[in-house]
Amino acid sequence: MKKIIPTIAITLGDSAGIGSEVVAKTLRDPRLPKGFRFEVLGAKSGKGIHPGKLTRTSARVALKALHEAAQGCLSGRFAAMVTGPVQKESIAQLQRDFIGQTEFLARACGLPDEEAVMVLTDPKLTVALCTNHCSLRDAIKRLTTERIVYVTKITRQFLQQRGIAKPRLAFAGINPHESEGEMFGHEDIRIVHPAWEILAKEKIPLVRGPADTIFYYAVRKKAFDAVICAYHDQGLIPFKLVAFATGVNVTLGLPIIRTSPDHGTALEIAGKGIADHRSMLAAVRLACQLVLKSKNRLDE
Repeated sequence: MKKIIPTIAITLGDSAGIGSEVVAKTLRDPRLPKGFRFEVLGAKSGKGIHPGKLTRTSARVALKALHEAAQGCLSGRFAAMVTGPVQKESIAQLQRDFIGQTEFLARACGLPDEEAVMVLTDPKLTVALCTNHCSLRDAIKRLTTERIVYVTKITRQFLQQRGIAKPRLAFAGINPHESEGEMFGHEDIRIVHPAWEILAKEKIPLVRGPADTIFYYAVRKKAFDAVICAYHDQGLIPFKLVAFATGVNVTLGLPIIRTSPDHGTALEIAGKGIADHRSMLAAVRLACQLVLKSKNRLDE
């Protein structure tokens, strides 16, 4: 019987940025997993593509590649997709409802935006976001007890899939000092505490702590396997501080596997040959690992 070799789609992102460079370096890296095919999408040169300069052409090519990768994953053509960085504002000029690749992929899978959970992971720290690309004002409005429970559960499943039998999870308080007995707001009591109670009844431990110390215990003391965060920058600031060059963005909650480097287009260094490809390599490696884990579950 002929062995089927899984194919991983890799989108270059916006060709005006460093996507092409970090993908090329990754595909030449000896640490690239064996036993996979890699198909690069979004390659285009010539008129309308200039390193360091955003254009409608480069955005259009990036959007087309994203469409192709998503549909390829849904059809079974690709086993997973790894997305290069895009410039959200440029693509939004072509597709007005575009707010990020995470939300785009949820919609491509026929799901509401909130089904997709953004997780940033690295051996040093893993963070999961309850809200993604929105203002801080909207993030607080969107944060619910049900959302915290959902994100906690799906993050726990992800960690178990990666071999952590009993994940240690923490939630970073929303307000300073977890609201200090509601002196600084009521969200931690009204929204977070009920989530903690629901999870406790299901025997899913969730440690609550103030955001100004919880990451210290997660990174320095290795006390937690992941920190659940209320909003985007609450998780991304500490994560990029400790794992900027090696972190991976993975989207949970979708019927497809998607990973991405944790950096942007870096237009200021595009075309100079100095871009660090470690985050892209880590994203490809994680995608391959998740494909193998998924295959093993199906074989069982």
